[in-house]
Amino acid sequence: MEIRDNVFVVTGAGNGIGREVALALLARGARVAAVDLSETGLKQTAVLAQAGDRLTTIAVDITDRAAVLALPSALTTAYGQVDGLINVAGIVHAFKPITDLSFKDIERVLAVNFWGTVNTTKAFLPLLEARPASSLVNIASMGSLVPFPGQGAYGASKAAVKLFTEGLIAEHQSGPLKVTIVFPGGIATSILGNSGVDARSAVADQAEAAARLTSPAEAARQIVNAIATGEPRVTIGKDARMLDRLSRLMPARAIPLIAKKMKGLVK
Repeated sequence: MEIRDNVFVVTGAGNGIGREVALALLARGARVAAVDLSETGLKQTAVLAQAGDRLTTIAVDITDRAAVLALPSALTTAYGQVDGLINVAGIVHAFKPITDLSFKDIERVLAVNFWGTVNTTKAFLPLLEARPASSLVNIASMGSLVPFPGQGAYGASKAAVKLFTEGLIAEHQSGPLKVTIVFPGGIATSILGNSGVDARSAVADQAEAAARLTSPAEAARQIVNAIATGEPRVTIGKDARMLDRLSRLMPARAIPLIAKKMKGLVK
């Protein structure tokens, strides 16, 4: 679909991949409604964008269903249309085995990652289906392809996003709405800190880890390209592509292999 002059809603646009997706869309002539829980983050995005009235910032908690369901009406009043929704907002939890995670920890991750995605998707789906060409992009994770010890609830939330989105892909095979599922690998974002996780304790060798990460700008470039082409499935980074192959070709070996690699991070 065309990017220029179309209207896109981007969640998680106050930092990381979401911010870079918003900036990339604006750079290609789109109009963007940037949604995030953090007003401060959204202000920083606006400063970086310098896009005038082509950018609208909206501070919303995507777990607040009533607030999310009010967005389509507000945005059609402001823009007249919505052509795309890119669900980037997400959190992780502390690197702990499931036995040490509280129900509150698990519910929080599921509320943001899965139900937040469901809330926004359900809210905007009627508008997207009514457009002559439109895009819906949901961000899963390489953690939804194989299980990562210490991130069991996070992986479950993203696996739910994966199958939810793949169901939408199946349901929109012949229509104008193109649905895309994205599997990012390690991305150099602040998701740990934004999720309330101590990044220093989560990553043993931060310098080595940083060298392996994909930049948020590169991840955004690939996501925006997928919007333009209608690509249904995107894997970002060598790590995600490797785990994608491993999960399909040798699923029985994937679990112990990842468990061994992650052993030192699980507290």
